[in-house]
Amino acid sequence: MPTATIKPPRTRKDVSVLQDYDVSADAKNRISLRGAKVKYFHVMVLSDGGYLLQPQALVPLDAIPARTLKMLDRSVAQLKRGRASAPIDLTPFLKD
Repeated sequence: MPTATIKPPRTRKDVSVLQDYDVSADAKNRISLRGAKVKYFHVMVLSDGGYLLQPQALVPLDAIPARTLKMLDRSVAQLKRGRASAPIDLTPFLKD
């Protein structure tokens, strides 16, 4: 009588676990990351059930050109004064 064997999933040799701890999600499915160096993460859900979190850094203010900042300031000032264009109808672009 032949026996069925289950092959273990292939694992990459270069992947290692640096920190291992248990966490439970709260009522809103949130978790806390201990010792996180950044506040924002890009999350990718993998097909094998894993999650990959990539840290995201916001652009420092001095990296934005001065002309762009000046244009943004003028645009915000115009909007606060009520000088804005009419609403744009985007319904033709919606798919059924």
